This record gives sequence, C-alpha cells and structure tokens, in this order.
Amino acid sequence: MVEMAHPDPSSHFTPEAYLEWEKAQSEKHEYIDGEVFAMAGARDAHVTVAGNVFALLREHLRGGACRVYVSDMKLRVEPASAYFYPDVFVTCDPRDRSEEYFKRYPALIVEVLSETTAAFDRGHKFALYRLLESLREYVVIDPERRSVDCFRRDGSGHWVLYAYQGDGMVELDSVGGQFPLSVIFEDVGEGMERPATP
Repeated sequence: MVEMAHPDPSSHFTPEAYLEWEKAQSEKHEYIDGEVFAMAGARDAHVTVAGNVFALLREHLRGGACRVYVSDMKLRVEPASAYFYPDVFVTCDPRDRSEEYFKRYPALIVEVLSETTAAFDRGHKFALYRLLESLREYVVIDPERRSVDCFRRDGSGHWVLYAYQGDGMVELDSVGGQFPLSVIFEDVGEGMERPATP
C-alpha cells in the first residue's frame, strides 16, 4: 500500500456509505470497521517496485482466467468489514468478474513496504488478509533491503514464510510462476542517491 495518513476523526461510515462516498473523492481512502484512512503519496522506489511486479504478473497471466490489479482497485475483506487498496493483487475467481469497484476473492496479495506502513502491513493488515479463505500467498516487498517475504498457506492452513534476497527467483505458487528478483527491483534507485542511514 502507499503511505497511510492519520484517520479522519469526523468520518464514520457503514461499508455501503463508504463505497458511495469514496467514488466522489479525488484521493484514495481505506476503510476498517467504520473508520476511514486517507492514503498519502508513495516514494519513487515504492511505485517502481509495484509497477515491476504488476508488469511481471500481467505478462505471466495474460490470456488465462486470472486477473491482476494494481493499487487503484479496492479489495474487500468482508469478515473484517474492511476495504483496502493493495499495491498489487491477483484474483482467479469468476465471481470477481461481476464486481466493478472492488474484488473479494484474491489468490495473491502484494504489498510494497514503506517506513510508515511496514509494521501495519506485516502485522494487523496481514491478520485481516488471513481472514480471506481464497488467499494463498501474501507477499511483502522491502525496496530498501531489496528483499521479498512470501507467506504461503500450506495444506493444513498454516502460513509458512519463504524469504528471498540477493539474486535468484521468487516462486509464487498461487500463480504458478517464478520471477527474477533483478526484475522486481529493476530501476530502483536509478539516478537517485539512497537516503543516508542514521
């Protein structure tokens, strides 16, 4: 997800009211159990990585039954009464074809971390995503460390971490593909100085 700002304390919506209100907004807002959270802009590395992942998945899935979406499509987590804008997600469920403004049945969700969202993406947000029975893999990507953590649901329903860093390929069982780390992080930091580490 892109960086999340503080919630608007004046806003408390039902899910239906949120959806109608959000259509008229110039900026994106996520929704968790009545609270609305404005989303701030993302850094260059964040947008670049998300774009690279979308392009890889779009090419891999072209012509098949699965669809890949980038950050402008909402994902509904119905058991938590929540709507999110994942950086990238894939749904292969035909029931999602009938929904115009949001999807419900992702097989794969990808979030690109930022300093302000890393704890939320790895913690509470992942806990909410795990409520989705269709979800098979949750991937968090750290542009600063150039690392990819893939959490995969096994046959017994447990989530197992597969960590990737350096060279090589990231394996995503949910879409039946392997993707080079070099392409996921392609153009990250090109022509830009890395921020100094304190």
